This record gives sequence, structure tokens and C-alpha cells, in this order.
Amino acid sequence: MATAEAAGVGGGAAAVAAATLLTAVLLAAVFRYQRRRRGAAVRVVPAPVVPDREGSAAVDGLTDVIIVGAGVAGSALAYTLGKDGRRVHVIERDLTEPDRIVGELLQPGGYLKLIELGLQDCVDEIDAQRILGYALFKDGKDTRLPYPLEKFDKDVAGRSFHNGRFIQRMREKCATLPNIQLEQGTVTTLLEENGTVKGVQYKNKSGEELKAYAPLTIVCDGCFSNLRRALCSPTVDVPSCFVGLVLENCKLPHPNHGHVVLANPSPILFYPISSTEVRCLVDVPGQKVPSIASGEMAKYLKTMVAPQIPPEIYDSFVAAIEKGSIRTMPNKSMPAAPHPTPGALLMGDAFNMRHPLTGGGMTVALSDIVVLRNLLKPLRNLHDASSLCKYLESFYTLRKPVASTINTLAGALYKVFSASASPDKARDEMRQACFDYLSLGGVCSDGPISLLSGLNPRPMTLVAHFFAVAIFGVGRLMLPLPSPKRMWIGARLISGACGIIFPIIKAEGVRQMFFPATVPAYYRAPPEAEF
Repeated sequence: MATAEAAGVGGGAAAVAAATLLTAVLLAAVFRYQRRRRGAAVRVVPAPVVPDREGSAAVDGLTDVIIVGAGVAGSALAYTLGKDGRRVHVIERDLTEPDRIVGELLQPGGYLKLIELGLQDCVDEIDAQRILGYALFKDGKDTRLPYPLEKFDKDVAGRSFHNGRFIQRMREKCATLPNIQLEQGTVTTLLEENGTVKGVQYKNKSGEELKAYAPLTIVCDGCFSNLRRALCSPTVDVPSCFVGLVLENCKLPHPNHGHVVLANPSPILFYPISSTEVRCLVDVPGQKVPSIASGEMAKYLKTMVAPQIPPEIYDSFVAAIEKGSIRTMPNKSMPAAPHPTPGALLMGDAFNMRHPLTGGGMTVALSDIVVLRNLLKPLRNLHDASSLCKYLESFYTLRKPVASTINTLAGALYKVFSASASPDKARDEMRQACFDYLSLGGVCSDGPISLLSGLNPRPMTLVAHFFAVAIFGVGRLMLPLPSPKRMWIGARLISGACGIIFPIIKAEGVRQMFFPATVPAYYRAPPEAEF
């Protein structure tokens, strides 16, 4: 009996042990399957193609965000969101290295944003040049305007480079993250359902029509965007065109500085883009430029522009004209005027542009990405389109102080520096006053240059210095003795200053620019369901 009981107990123990072992094996198999499944969810390359409801091909990805465009804004945004664990599908029209004559100067404020996003190494290994300030030239005189960098780490400065090399470095950085899919394709339309953007329709590199879906689509397809009209009310102004040249083995009067020549009818820019090349951008007012093919452009540059540039640059400038590699680019300005749309957002030059005279475009884009990243971080998922849209309205307010300051400065400086904007004597006095004010140094140059560099983009500082220049100009007119004619020019100078800056501020939005804390969206919290 005892033996039978012992056998029964031993058999029960063996059964329990066997069951325990079997359970452990099953649990291990389940955990391994779940790990594989999670890994598959992160790897969106390549995304599977399945028939959609209409029978056409559709990309059925486990994607959180679709980004249209992989330029500076699109690539930086993709890496930022990918680093935060988002599954990102980037669709770019052409993944070969871009060749552009703009987007080549990153201000120190933009470089600080690059550091904040973990992308500062993208200016390494591309022969980028450190930029420490500006040199301003007028009527044979020049003044050096250094960036106020004393309070920053020694690595902080501006950077100038070939735009394409910079973009390719950022794309390579994106490719290091397994949850980012970079695909070459042309997005033709946004896919909407009941007013909510669900994704995009595009043609891939093979010409195949595909559809991609995600809870959030961010359009970053640049200044020539064909999608922005669905998401904003664009008012695009083209005040001028840049004519671009590359000067080889040219020694600038002030090394590691951008050079601005206050020429007639409008400014000329010079800055290094590699250790052996200097970019020259000649501003030509209006939307039409002399023909390159007929030789009219070369003649214009030799006869009208060359006599006005510093003598140290003259020979290299003429040699670049004779080499014949002349290119043009329209200068566009467009205030941000978004239509908050569930499931979609605009970024970069597709959303907001300013005259490129001050090189502030990349600084604005990178600053916007920091704002958006901070807004999206608390959200675990993005599928509640209406709540997300309402929450992201705060993005348009939070970005304004920085973006509007840089935008307004670019527009105002171009109008002041451009003699073609007005033949008025008062405008000439404003131009001279600006040069003399900046030449004073100290706070008179540090303040405006800190605005231009993006190191201190405060709207009130901008307005204060702008009218300080105007008042300084009136003071010059009153010396040694005022006269009715001088007083009249002074009054027109103040009136002209108001006519320059106030319309730009109005277009940017007075309340959002100067009093963002009074806008209800400023305090908007993430949807409660996300906590």
C-alpha cells in the first residue's frame, strides 16, 4: 500500500515537473514570437504592398509618420522623429545629391538647433567652413560685424557648405535608423477621407502608383511645393532673383566671414562653401533676369556688377563669369498661413519662406522641428486625428517668436539694402544710416547681428534696433544744423521705416509674434488619453 502511494506521489511529482517544463517551453516560444513581431513592426523597409479597397496597390505599413520630401527640413525631421521611436516613411522625389545655389549658409542659431537635434556631425567631412560674422561694404568702405559668440562653446559658429553634401549627410544619418524608410518617389496627392488626411498617393522609382497610409503626414517638399495649397493659403511674393556663381581659389577680404556688398540696385553676397570655393549671389530685382543663353547676363554682370565689388574679389569674379557656370534662383517670400488639417502638417519652405538675404531659412526650419518634436514627445500614438490637430495648433503659436523675427528681419533688411525698392532720398538716407549704425560696434552691431544669427531672435529687440537706426538717421540729418529740407527728409525716413516693417509684422501676425502667451493654443496640453 505504502509502495503504491509512494508511486502515486512520485508519478504526480513527475507530472507536475513535466507540466512545468512544457509551460516554460511554451512561454519561451511566445516571448520569442512577440520579440520577433515587435522587431518586424519597427522594420518598415521594405513596406509590404497589398491591394487596397479600390484594387490598386497600397503600401500597408506599420508607419506613424509619412514625410514628403527629404531636403534639410524633411531629413532633419525624419531623423528626429525616428530617434524618438517613431516609424517614419520618407518619400523623396530624387535621392541623388541635390545641386542648389541656396541653403548653403547655416547661422550659429541654426547650428545650436542642429546640436539639439543630434545632427551636428552632419557638417563634418563635407569641407564645411566656419563663419564668424559678416563684413559689410558700401561706397568703398567696409565694416566687420562679428557674431556675439563669447557666451557659447568654441565650436558654436556659423557653417557654410555645399547644400547637397549637407543634405546627403543627413539622409545617411536617417538610414542608420531601422525604423526610417527612405524611398524615392513623387507624391502626387494627399489622400483624404471626411476631411482627414490618411496618407499620400505617389509614384515610386519604377513608375508604379502606390498609396501609403499613416496617422500623420508632414509635407516638406520645399519652395516649389505642389501640395501646400491643400494645407494653407499661400501668398507667395517674388521680389528678386539670385544669380549664382562659384569663385575658385578666391581670397575674401575677411576670412571666415560672409560678405554683403550694398550695391546698386541691390545687394551682392559672398561666402565660402568649401576650402577652395566662394559662392557669389547677385541679387537682381524683379522676376525677370537677363538671358544667360544670349550672353546678356554675362554682359550685365561685367558692366553693372563687377565695378561695384571689392577689388580683392574682382579678378575671381570676372573669371567665374567667363567660365560660364551661371545659375539663377527666384527669391520667394511667403508668410505662414496654415489651414489646421487633421492628419497633416506643413514644414520648411513649403510652409514659410523669407528673402534668403540673411540666410535664415535653415534656422527657422530646424527651430520648427525642435518645437514639433517637443510637442509630439508626450504622445504614445497619433491615431486620434481631430484631437491631434487641435493640440498641434499650438505649434503655429510656439514657433512664431523665432520664425517671425527672422522673417521680418530678412524682409526689412532687403528693402533697406535694395536701392531699387525706392528712388526716394529718404530711403538712401536709411541705407546709409544702417551702415553707419552697424559700424558703431558694441550694442549697435551686437544686437542686430544676434538677431540675424538666430542667437537672440526676439521680436521686441528687432523693432527696437530697427527704429534706433531710423532715429539715428534722422539725427545725422539734423547735424550740423537742421533745415526744412532735412527735416522733411527725416520725416519721410521715419515714415518709410514704418512702411517697411509694419506690413511685414502684420503679415506675420502681431498677436502671435509679440504676445504669444495671449493665444489660447499656447497653453494647449496633449490629449488626455495619451497620458
